[in-house]
Amino acid sequence: MNGKSALGVLLVIVGGIAVLNFIGIHFGAIFGFLLPFILIGLGIVGWMNSKRWIGGILIVIGGMMVLSKLGGVILLLLAIGLIAAGVSLFKKDKRRVY
Repeated sequence: MNGKSALGVLLVIVGGIAVLNFIGIHFGAIFGFLLPFILIGLGIVGWMNSKRWIGGILIVIGGMMVLSKLGGVILLLLAIGLIAAGVSLFKKDKRRVY
């Protein structure tokens, strides 16, 4: 695919999204969720093609975006871990003398 074809495909996609947005179909949430994974994928492709700086930067930015999207899940796992640690402290052998 040459440069003109790629630009044509990009323009058709952007125009199609604009038309769908105009008639009431919104893709903002989907793109907001997929963008970090797209950045990580592009970073891996850049890393494999010996563009280590660009690839590394894209991977780091995508990773930070994924962490921000999954912050609630990470906080939930942390809370479950704290509860499990607290319960294990209650269940310790009570015959020990400190």
